[in-house]
Amino acid sequence: MKVKIDRMQCVSCGSCWDTCPALFVQNADDSFSQIVPEYQDNNDLSASIDLPDSIGCTRDAADLCPSAIITIEE
Repeated sequence: MKVKIDRMQCVSCGSCWDTCPALFVQNADDSFSQIVPEYQDNNDLSASIDLPDSIGCTRDAADLCPSAIITIEE
């Protein structure tokens, strides 16, 4: 699975990085959510590489996002 974040619509609530810190982190420069560097696709803050199954919190983070900015691609 891959994940994309619409960072322009992020409200910086913290639900994704609190729920799934293995994949999401708050960007220090603009305070919006981003993919952790380890899983970024070509250094794109908003797109992940194909994720390992061990990151099981991804769907929970997407479900809890109040802005619904997290998209999961199978």
